[in-house]
Amino acid sequence: MLSMHSRLLAKITVALVALFSMQISLAAGDPARGEKLADTCRGCHAVESYNNVFPTYHVPKLAGQNADYTIAALTLYRDGQRKHATMTAQAASLSDQDIQDVAAYFAAAGGELESASDAKAPEAAQVCAACHGQAGISPIPTNPNLAGQYVDYLEQAIAQYKRGDRKGPNAILMQAQVAAVSDEDLAAIAGYFAAQKGLDTL
Repeated sequence: MLSMHSRLLAKITVALVALFSMQISLAAGDPARGEKLADTCRGCHAVESYNNVFPTYHVPKLAGQNADYTIAALTLYRDGQRKHATMTAQAASLSDQDIQDVAAYFAAAGGELESASDAKAPEAAQVCAACHGQAGISPIPTNPNLAGQYVDYLEQAIAQYKRGDRKGPNAILMQAQVAAVSDEDLAAIAGYFAAQKGLDTL
């Protein structure tokens, strides 16, 4: 059960993130050019059974991911602020324009994602739904869509935020949101969003 303090924090977070996102222009990449640049990405992200070696979890689905979020993530990998040896190596040669184009391709590859109007996140996931949508389709472009993502990838990402290992523009907020959430509830959150219709393999 979430405390009243946690719910208030969630509402404040939504307001701050929404205000912040208004100041950020939407990604304006070229998806056709991005498709060519993403050839190496498909070698891992287009294969449903492909896993990260250690720790073991599915390589995430990218088709339908918010372009602005992907731009932020790829930039962090390229600049070495988010740690993953393979991703850092793959992103190292990408220019800012390359990253925008690749992100535009990923976003377009999933088609138009619509949040289910009747979706109601369980109590444990309400703090997440505030920023990521009731059905895991985020109304904030700089936040990732969670719907349909592999459950083990979501569990890994949440655990990284909880430990403070995962960097990004919303890392501090994410760590604050999940810090007091039990491992059982975190597993339930990941399971709920993974079960929703949304992201897909390339």
